[in-house]
Amino acid sequence: MGNTRGRAVIGGAAGFIGRRLVRELRDQGYDVVCIGRNGPDARWDDASAVQALIDGSKLVVNLAGKSVNCRYTDRNRDEILRSRVDTTRALRQAIARSANPPPAWLNASTATIYRYSLDRPMTETNGDVGTGFSADIAQAWEAEFFAGDLAATRRVALRMAIVLGDGPATAALVRLARFGLGGPQFDGRWFPHRRYRGIGTKPTSAGTRTHHSHGRQKFSWIHIDDVVNAVTFIVENDALDGPVNLAAPQISDNRTLMSTLRRRVGAAVGLPAFRWMLEPAMWALRTEPELVLKSRWVTPERLLQAGFTFRWPDLGPAISDVVKR
Repeated sequence: MGNTRGRAVIGGAAGFIGRRLVRELRDQGYDVVCIGRNGPDARWDDASAVQALIDGSKLVVNLAGKSVNCRYTDRNRDEILRSRVDTTRALRQAIARSANPPPAWLNASTATIYRYSLDRPMTETNGDVGTGFSADIAQAWEAEFFAGDLAATRRVALRMAIVLGDGPATAALVRLARFGLGGPQFDGRWFPHRRYRGIGTKPTSAGTRTHHSHGRQKFSWIHIDDVVNAVTFIVENDALDGPVNLAAPQISDNRTLMSTLRRRVGAAVGLPAFRWMLEPAMWALRTEPELVLKSRWVTPERLLQAGFTFRWPDLGPAISDVVKR
């Protein structure tokens, strides 16, 4: 297929979602160019090169930002925030200066903007914004994205749940199951720390909270196939703007997630894991227990109302597919 649909600019194409999206957009006929720390087509610190790619483009998708699959040290916390806000600002300023701005700009966000929820699902219309590090990151990210007047450019914030595929979140979950910690995970008391405290100009929380969900914390997720399909769907539906939840319609919980993973990886034993077990295990994996302890209950209200069809609506087949891959 020839490149007939114009130029698509991808920020943060080096990640597993970005790599997949680049292939998909090229297959659709876009001339795909990428902005990153090292290019290849423009670097974030080269404003004129970024401007040249943006002006006259047909689509901008920004996925840039340091991976949250790390320990929340002060240095990593600051970089997680900076990398998201600064790259988003660079694109917004380039679009504002463009003589021919792109008609659509999709920017990554996160479903962790919503509060810890066991009582009801969080939708775009009735979701409650949370507090603490992850929610503050999301709010600062979206505030930068929606700032200013870009009358010719439709903006959509992709509030993504945990993406299942060949990425870091799936790898961490599979390792837990294979290490024998594939039972339900229980929150509980731990030594005081401030890794999840709020961040930014108005931090919303000073410390950590524990929740006694008994392994029933909700698990919102989406398959990588549905992420790239949703991007295409949103681009083609002009009525969709503002925040859009990217999460599978069938919610799961921690117990179901871990039992499904055990079966798929052939783990005979899945010990229940309490926080005092998870903290050192996650330290060894260089990630955070929040991955499995936070109750994320997010539903894709706007996508479903617009008629989007999920290829992977159910957790079991989705887990089987990504483990097989």
